[in-house]
Amino acid sequence: MDIIDSPKHGSIIYHPSILPRHRGASAINWTLIMGDKKAGFSVFWADDGLDTGPILLQRSCDVEPNDTVDALYNRFLFPEGIKAMVEAVQLIADGKAPCIPQPEEGATYEGIQKKENAEISWDQSAEVLHNWIRGHDKVPGAWTEINGQMVTFYGSTLLNSSVPPGEPLEIKGAKKPGLVTKNGLVLFGNDGKALMVRNLQFEDGKMIPASQYFSAGETSVVELTAEEVKVAETIKVIWAGILSNVPIIEDSTDFFKSGASSMDVARLVEEIRQKCGGLQLQSEDVYMATKFEDLIQKVVRKLRGEDQEAELVVDYVSKEVNEMMVKMPYQCFINGQFTDADDGKTYNTINPTDGSTICKVSYASLADVDKAVAAAKDAFENGEWGRMNARERGRLMYRLADLLEENQEELATIEALDSGAVYTLALKTHIGMSVQTFRYFAGWCDKIQGSTIPINQARPNRNLTFTKKEPLGVCAIIIPWNYPLMMLAWKSAACLAAGNTLVLKPAQVTPLTALKFAELSVKAGFPKGVINIIPGSGGLAGQRLSEHPDIRKLGFTGSTPIGKQIMKSCAVSNLKKVSLELGGKSPLIIFNDCELDKAVRMGMGAVFFNKGENCIAAGRLFVEESIHDEFVTRVVEEIKKMKIGDPLDRSTDHGPQNHKAHLEKLLQYCETGVKEGATLVYGGRQVQRPGFFMEPTVFTDVEDHMYLAKEESFGPIMVISKFQNGDIDGVLQRANNTEYGLASGVFTRDINKAMYVSEKLEAGTVFINTYNKTDVAAPFGGVKQSGFGKDLGEEALNEYLKTKTVTLEY
Repeated sequence: MDIIDSPKHGSIIYHPSILPRHRGASAINWTLIMGDKKAGFSVFWADDGLDTGPILLQRSCDVEPNDTVDALYNRFLFPEGIKAMVEAVQLIADGKAPCIPQPEEGATYEGIQKKENAEISWDQSAEVLHNWIRGHDKVPGAWTEINGQMVTFYGSTLLNSSVPPGEPLEIKGAKKPGLVTKNGLVLFGNDGKALMVRNLQFEDGKMIPASQYFSAGETSVVELTAEEVKVAETIKVIWAGILSNVPIIEDSTDFFKSGASSMDVARLVEEIRQKCGGLQLQSEDVYMATKFEDLIQKVVRKLRGEDQEAELVVDYVSKEVNEMMVKMPYQCFINGQFTDADDGKTYNTINPTDGSTICKVSYASLADVDKAVAAAKDAFENGEWGRMNARERGRLMYRLADLLEENQEELATIEALDSGAVYTLALKTHIGMSVQTFRYFAGWCDKIQGSTIPINQARPNRNLTFTKKEPLGVCAIIIPWNYPLMMLAWKSAACLAAGNTLVLKPAQVTPLTALKFAELSVKAGFPKGVINIIPGSGGLAGQRLSEHPDIRKLGFTGSTPIGKQIMKSCAVSNLKKVSLELGGKSPLIIFNDCELDKAVRMGMGAVFFNKGENCIAAGRLFVEESIHDEFVTRVVEEIKKMKIGDPLDRSTDHGPQNHKAHLEKLLQYCETGVKEGATLVYGGRQVQRPGFFMEPTVFTDVEDHMYLAKEESFGPIMVISKFQNGDIDGVLQRANNTEYGLASGVFTRDINKAMYVSEKLEAGTVFINTYNKTDVAAPFGGVKQSGFGKDLGEEALNEYLKTKTVTLEY
């Protein structure tokens, strides 16, 4: 390659604008100020004019609604600019460099904006105000007058969700007061739409979070101990080394007004960490405390632990039960805080053991959903969670799993109270598998990776193609009432491991373990906004989640009709990604060569496990003719030994159904079976005692056309059909004659028969000589109208990730 020098080739210049749109030193800023939809850069030949030389090459990118100068620079202008300069040099060396004269039409020159010219003019739309503020961030800073003082705004975003509550703030020239909220200062355009700024800077250079405007002056000065004075002196020496132009570092010395830059911030943070015993400041700490005395106060508060966020305030409902004091949160959990519903509405959650009210629970409104989504979005885009490395994310999830395990007795007790789960089963399965799920996915956090892909080379150039696995953003999760905590864990653990934030709606009738989980997530150290729990109605809160434009993925477990409605709403709103685990009518085929004792025991578990409130429950048993009668006799004998009663009694086998409406539906199901001619062998009635108890039930002589053969009961009802000896293909045809395909099972000693049947069964899971054997490492999900997508295992991660393909030429 020739050496490029000015006499032979001329000089080339990189300019951060699509010339001639914006010329001058503030071109990037004016791209945002003017609301341009495209940004980019030009490489041009130098001339005697001002950015007017002929263009060699240009590149452009889309400007996102909340892009800042830094975001554009880091995402496109810097990395693509380097590649473009290399390409330009190569074009020059090859003698192929274009020289395209710049048109004068549309050309503008914008010099560096002066502070006095950056004042905000309020009679404009929210989008124009937003563009003005972000275009002047960080220099010189868009400003306005508040209470007679110049206040500069930083960190603007358009507010697409509902306006959160806050304290009014009068702003000179604004027709409508701003609102100081927990998330920042909300401002209003003349079109009624809103934006939010995160940080404010006063005339003296002090910068604060906008949310702290009314409390900014309330912090008292702390007196330093002898040890803290030594730390302050060490930091003063570090300042002196950076600010070599300042003779003496005084309390009033301002870091940036003394000439420091952003690079100096990185040096300051690292030197303090190295020389002050590992003290870890954030860059934001320096920007928020620019004077020496203010930074020392911040450092001392951090050393004393006073800078931690306020301790979580939980208004519990407490009950002395199961030989322990159970403390249950009952409010919405939004942005790291428990809070009443926006409109104050509540509803009763009922103990199915006796029908009594456990407590009143907040009934989330549409405004609460919007606030929860906004908190999750902010945590993903701007919060600590979005910047956290994968291994640290895994550490938080391991800690959360430990806390779930440490509190397993209380969680199992709440599960028994709220859902009717037998305590011993809740301890092992409801809570135990939840712990295992979080531990499993915690281990995946730092193992999510893409791949390199060989592609055809366009000679003489070479290409590198690789993929990246990235989180989707804000995810909504809607769970059922049969395994309240376990269903939460199955979906949210994969969601969080992938790096997303979430808004979860528990079933209306079983919200309490989800809210207890929220409390434990704070203790584990999850940043605010990452996890949000909104109890309430599926028709209101759930529907809003499926329609919300800021949600990128929705995971749902529930009925097939509701799943179809959710899928429609997700498609119409913003085509969000969906995974659905829906209804089932799982067939269990029992051949005459099975181990009968095991088939009876596990067949009962396949139906009666968790009171039959089990998505993979065997909805229909096909028993080979020669063993049919003996199988039924043994099942009835075993049912008679089952103890029905208080789920907190350690000897109880069978607890109450989850809620009254479900019990009534099951009784109607049995009545329909009798009317259609099926034989009711045992049960079919409500147990005569307080609460929502139902007898374990057995039907035989169920023919393929009957309601019992086609529809899921989701209760303790065994539906038995007989099939002819040796008719393998016939029973398979009957087993597959359903629109559902969640699970299935087969009992036989013949391994060839077992494998043949497992291949032919149309289901997401097949159990052979066992049942209900799920594991956190094994993917779980259905086919046909039982839904699509997977929970558990590595495949579950893909439900909460997107794949980006990157190809570069070199």
